[in-house]
Amino acid sequence: MSADGGKVAPLRPKRPCPECGRPSSRENYPFCSARCKSIDLNRWLSGVYVIAATEEEEDGSAKPDDPQAN
Repeated sequence: MSADGGKVAPLRPKRPCPECGRPSSRENYPFCSARCKSIDLNRWLSGVYVIAATEEEEDGSAKPDDPQAN
């Protein structure tokens, strides 16, 4: 046996569910249930979560690969 009393360290640290805050389950990690997992997936698919992008500033010069430049 090992010196720590035979306890096995978990592969992942316990974290709260990002939807409701309850402890996450192994089957639905990082969520606590299939319901919270589905809620998050629906938010991604419906466009609620958006990754912000910055618009490039127009300085008046056209790029070489720009079809409008010719």
